[in-house]
Amino acid sequence: MKKLILLLFLGCFLVPYLGFSQGSPDYTGGLKVKLNEDGSKYFRIISWGQFWARYQDEVPDDVSKTNFSIRRARILTFSQINKDFLILTHFGLNSLNGDNQSPTGKGDSSQLFFHDFWLQYSLGEKHAIGGGLHYWNGISRLNNQSTLNIMTLDNNRQSWATIGLSDQFARHIGVYLKGSFGKLQYRVSVNESGKNTLDSAIDLANPDTFIAGDTYYAGRDLLGSKDAGKNFAGYFDYNFLDQESNFLPYKVGSYLGGKKVFNVGAGFFYHPDGSVLVNDDLTLEGQDVAIFAVDAFYDAPIGKNGSAITAYASYQNNDYGDNFTLGQTYETGSMIYSHVGYVIPNDNKKIKFQPYGSFNLRSIDLIDDNATTFGVGANAYFSGHNSKLTLEYLNTKYGDNDAQSFVTLQAMIYL
Repeated sequence: MKKLILLLFLGCFLVPYLGFSQGSPDYTGGLKVKLNEDGSKYFRIISWGQFWARYQDEVPDDVSKTNFSIRRARILTFSQINKDFLILTHFGLNSLNGDNQSPTGKGDSSQLFFHDFWLQYSLGEKHAIGGGLHYWNGISRLNNQSTLNIMTLDNNRQSWATIGLSDQFARHIGVYLKGSFGKLQYRVSVNESGKNTLDSAIDLANPDTFIAGDTYYAGRDLLGSKDAGKNFAGYFDYNFLDQESNFLPYKVGSYLGGKKVFNVGAGFFYHPDGSVLVNDDLTLEGQDVAIFAVDAFYDAPIGKNGSAITAYASYQNNDYGDNFTLGQTYETGSMIYSHVGYVIPNDNKKIKFQPYGSFNLRSIDLIDDNATTFGVGANAYFSGHNSKLTLEYLNTKYGDNDAQSFVTLQAMIYL
């Protein structure tokens, strides 16, 4: 296993010499089509794909240790014919692999679906209101993370704290207000909570399925939309140094030294009666879901030799209801997460190398124990985030369970 990891790391750094936004010398605004001479009327298209080759040692005897998958295949477009309003559409698919692809491409995992679709109206130069299936999320920077420029291989899974519980793949249907007051940026929203969740474990027609003492994220389904139909979210961050754009909601993972950013943020998500506790007499009791976080992000060049640092840290408190747990991913408890990366000095302005490390520690109320995730990896950038290879070793441990480890190589291009 150690030899394999060493070979993969060497491969990640040797490939550029054998064959071959943020920090990109080629992007220069991307694919933007001007509809008038000054470019105030336009539409813009962004497309990206991420391909994975993953190795896992701890698998059953009849399961391959190496697998290929399409992690993401996406297209996003937005347009304005007037600065006072905007429309955005984002669609694609995720995690298509040999186990879930379909013979004729008509299966659920093969289908494109809307990730985002919203309409937005300007309320002056620095504020806007919008509505639709949107990504103006609360809680933390990572719950608003762009998948175009993540520094680590993928986002910290528990930071996307509501996926499949109240939303559709990290997006809610609702209305939002976003903008800035000086160096303080904000985003707040009121949203519908989904009836169909990953935790639709109770069969209302069969009370025998109720388990006393268990908590389920199924408030809208079991209690109705009047009491459990809406949720509320917000995130606020203060930009001490360079000001980040909030034209779109997607937070940048690493600027590769292209900006000097230091932000401190705080956010929340609140869903009244979002979860349901089954009492000893099998009656149902609504439980409020409340998640909040504080975080800090720093990204800056170091000197004038091309090196740069990216650092992020967050504390997140998760209350999904009494002793809630689902799939070793969502639990009532708390979490500390951090990652740091360093761009190695390089005379070649086009090629950059960035080793990094990440750490996640979660406390879990139900099992009165912790879960940990540790990752080390490296990015090889050939044109900023627009063309890169990422290699990562990830080790996870949940309570008393045996540790799981993964080695993943990702190839990514976005235009």
